[in-house]
Amino acid sequence: MPTRTTVLQDRFRNRGTAFTLDQRAELGITGRLPAAVETLDEQAARAYAQLRDQPSDLHKYIYLNELHDQNQVLYYRLLVDHLTELLPVVYDPTVGEAIQQWSTDFRDSRAVYLSIDRPEDVEASFASLGLGTGDVDLIVVSDAQEILGIGDWGVNGTDISIGKLAVYTAAAGIDPDRVIAVNLDVGTDNEQLLNSPYYLGNRHARVTGERYDDFVALYLETASRLFPDALLHFEDFGPSNARRILVGNAAKYRVFNDDMQGTGAIVMAAVFAALRVTRGRWAEQRLVVFGAGTAGTGMADQIHAAMLRDGATAGEAKSNIWLVDIHGLVTDDMAGLPDYQQVYARPKSEVGSWADGEIDLLTTIEQVRPTILIGTSTAHNAFTEDVVRTLAKGTERPILLPLSNPTSRIEVMPSDAVPWSGGRALIAVGIPVPPVEYDGVTYTIGQANNALLYPGLGLGTIVSGARHVTDTMLLAAAEAVAGQVDVSEPGAGLLPPVDDLRASSATVAVAVAKAAVADGVATKSHDNLIQAVQQAMWQPVYTGELPTGETQP
Repeated sequence: MPTRTTVLQDRFRNRGTAFTLDQRAELGITGRLPAAVETLDEQAARAYAQLRDQPSDLHKYIYLNELHDQNQVLYYRLLVDHLTELLPVVYDPTVGEAIQQWSTDFRDSRAVYLSIDRPEDVEASFASLGLGTGDVDLIVVSDAQEILGIGDWGVNGTDISIGKLAVYTAAAGIDPDRVIAVNLDVGTDNEQLLNSPYYLGNRHARVTGERYDDFVALYLETASRLFPDALLHFEDFGPSNARRILVGNAAKYRVFNDDMQGTGAIVMAAVFAALRVTRGRWAEQRLVVFGAGTAGTGMADQIHAAMLRDGATAGEAKSNIWLVDIHGLVTDDMAGLPDYQQVYARPKSEVGSWADGEIDLLTTIEQVRPTILIGTSTAHNAFTEDVVRTLAKGTERPILLPLSNPTSRIEVMPSDAVPWSGGRALIAVGIPVPPVEYDGVTYTIGQANNALLYPGLGLGTIVSGARHVTDTMLLAAAEAVAGQVDVSEPGAGLLPPVDDLRASSATVAVAVAKAAVADGVATKSHDNLIQAVQQAMWQPVYTGELPTGETQP
């Protein structure tokens, strides 16, 4: 049993100055707090003022992390109240800075660490949490091979899983007591880490091949057996591993990869909205993806699936998708193509006459006349004036989605793309940008932020008890996001703002749960699905019940 003062050190139960005098007496903490008894509102106001005083976003990140360690309810109250402002602090891009200093700055941890060097410890590591089979709704796991554009950061990448869970809770009310963050420590190829005296992970190169696959399989089998109701979310795995793990396990486990499926679905949402403007059909679209990694091919997969639903044959859908990577248009004669690119590689015999040698982006656009151009290349300014003007020449209302971030990596800024396209391009980007004024019209530029989609998708999966995350559920999530914007006005954005993510996530969750039922993968039924979603959303409030009992791990 914990000591009587444990409650003040337990983030799950601590209320700090919100404990009443009677509660302090009952808990044996009389005299351990100042005399004032505050409301949660008053605590949140002080915490926000302290946060605003921090000199940088990284300092704000550290402050919030320490607050989370002290008082979970207060932490989430702050996030919910200021979610638009704090999303870039608790996750991308600030989490990238924190990750690079994680081992040096290590203070505490809220994660489970699974070492490839000790596979026999996997089950014991989960068992140490003291959680039963019905106690977990969501597990976010990363091996940190491809962190937010900064690459391989080994065990330092743990905060990716923790940050993702924070967004799930703040945006969709996933109960933070029913989630687990996991790091798969398979080594690192980051020499800076391996040479650092402070690095806390396995000090060897990344393990690959059969041993790696066996370790991932062990994680999946153990996590799904111990916590059969949990959604297993994969985050920031390397491109080939991410796709292989998803494709190989989607039918067996309740898995979701945000880099592939979430990113693909948010792009689908933007295209759904754009097609309401163009009145086009999915089956008629011609897609060029510039940057054919995990995210880009995940988007291609989602759009391919939408084409099939709209009546295209598999061959027709594939023939309307072109991938352009660092070596130009991806063709079937290229040596060493990863499996995720092989799916969409164009026959060399089909495109050989387009150019001598590599076929660049501009040539591809000239030949294909795409209706949709997506950028996930991180090649800053790759969408030149010639590229944008050629795109606009080929179709009346081109859908232009330069999604790389941060600003230093975006393919084209909307302030350039709008005039270059004569105001005709339908644009969404991967970073927050101000509206663009052009020819008397104010163009609102939507941000393709996955936080608009994955929290609601996760909540809908949990509420429905879906056995798998299906393409139909992803499509429903995308349509639900797109349905929150009015594209009838000139210059309207393609995606909603993140100002009211809780309401947006609830809308997405209802749509996803309905799709799970329609797909036959739901295991829970509800008389009133809207009410069921609302009741499932955890709220950052102090309950009337006094927090007693065992300390949670």
